[in-house]
Amino acid sequence: MQVLPNLSNNEIAFSEEEKGNQLFPVFVKLNKLRTLLVGAGNIGLEKLTAIVNNSQKAKITIVAETITDDVYALIANFPQIKVKQKSFDVSDLNDVDIVFAATNNTILNEEIRKLTQANGLLINVADKPELCDFYLGSIVQKGDLKIAISTNGKSPTIAKRLKEILNEGIPAELDETLQNMSALRLTLKGDFSAKVKRLNKVTQNLISPKKSFAERNIRWLIWLTSILLLGVIGTTLWQTEPEFQTFLIHIDPLFYWFLGAGFLFALIDGAIGMSYGVTTASFSLAMGLPPASASMAIHISEVLSNGIAGWMHLKMGNVNWKLFKLLILPAIIGAVLGAYILSSLEHYSAYVKPIVAIYTFFLGAIILMKTFKIKKKKSDQKIKRIGLLGFVGGFIDAAFGGGWGSIVLSSLIAGGRHPLFSLGTVKISRFFIATLSSLTFFTMLGGKHWEAVLGLVIGSAIASPIAARVSNKISAKTIMVAVGIIVMLVSLRSIVLFILKLI
Repeated sequence: MQVLPNLSNNEIAFSEEEKGNQLFPVFVKLNKLRTLLVGAGNIGLEKLTAIVNNSQKAKITIVAETITDDVYALIANFPQIKVKQKSFDVSDLNDVDIVFAATNNTILNEEIRKLTQANGLLINVADKPELCDFYLGSIVQKGDLKIAISTNGKSPTIAKRLKEILNEGIPAELDETLQNMSALRLTLKGDFSAKVKRLNKVTQNLISPKKSFAERNIRWLIWLTSILLLGVIGTTLWQTEPEFQTFLIHIDPLFYWFLGAGFLFALIDGAIGMSYGVTTASFSLAMGLPPASASMAIHISEVLSNGIAGWMHLKMGNVNWKLFKLLILPAIIGAVLGAYILSSLEHYSAYVKPIVAIYTFFLGAIILMKTFKIKKKKSDQKIKRIGLLGFVGGFIDAAFGGGWGSIVLSSLIAGGRHPLFSLGTVKISRFFIATLSSLTFFTMLGGKHWEAVLGLVIGSAIASPIAARVSNKISAKTIMVAVGIIVMLVSLRSIVLFILKLI
């Protein structure tokens, strides 16, 4: 016979009552209700902000002994909000429909809860789910469309993250569709069933949106472009470079160095979303490659690795196509221009090399700064000049051998863009940038240092599919510290050697 714990009837009733998610979602017209907010400190400000952001005409009475300047600043734009600077008493519940208790006094909050129950009023008590009759969910709003998210009081953080994903994933243009549907609804005739069928047919494209040719065939485009580019380069080298044939038979040990480097740097890039270009550029310069040849090797290897990474992000739905369209064309123009200029200066590589080393040293310092969060506060406003950002990022990436992720991805995230969608979009954009800049380099330079090119191509391609899994096992902060220090030391070595030659 099973022995039950000694629970009171109230405790048994409470556990049964709270079993599962018992919340019933509703949308309340606060502009037609009388709201009481008790507390006007930081907690009260948070509640007040949530209310007026969603119901600008809400009739609110604030009762508090102390009222912060931020609360006064907020209510200045809402003349219907009244303030009573005093202690709460039971008479404040007269002529009230709904109550928010937002003080840092636990005893007072519990007392308000008891009084509201006695008066038949609904109450929300800040940070006390067990005392609440209702919760404030995370809100996603696109015009007249409003989505509320609740976790039954279990994890507001999860609700916040879901809000960020939906805010980024739901296009603002959906409100225009909503208005058009409202206008269409007013023109429909017939019974309820006929109207529903007509509206369902019109909105079918929302769940099965028509995709462009590029979106439908991006996977095949990536693979076909990669195979054609590598095929053209391989065939050209075989026909024009006798040493290339010899290399395939008697592999230069340098190939293995670049094979390992490509694999390692691609894993690092997969873990932190950046640094493949800067780490590979630093390594290539240290191994004696001229800047233009180093950048060519880097970008040819990025075609396949970024094609694979971009395709994987595409399958996971991490690509923001609107952002991609704004980014891609200026980025390609910048990359081709950067590759052309750097290739034109190949004969002056002895002087270009220290400039590139200074740049990579600077990027290494930036990586360290990001690791320890020595940066500006994240902006609430999304970055607007996407085209200019793409052009600058593409140019610097090609001209200096790397920096696309460090510049573009960091700027997008710092400017308020969602990290996941920014990473996916930057990765798939980089595939096209690498392809066009590689063609420019190869046209200008021909087949040079192919042992480095092949090593990076194969190494990075092998690493790409497993980079995401490895990144979950290793601390990103540890990786960034190591990368920053190594890049700065290798770059500093190149700078010092150049100075010693001048002396």
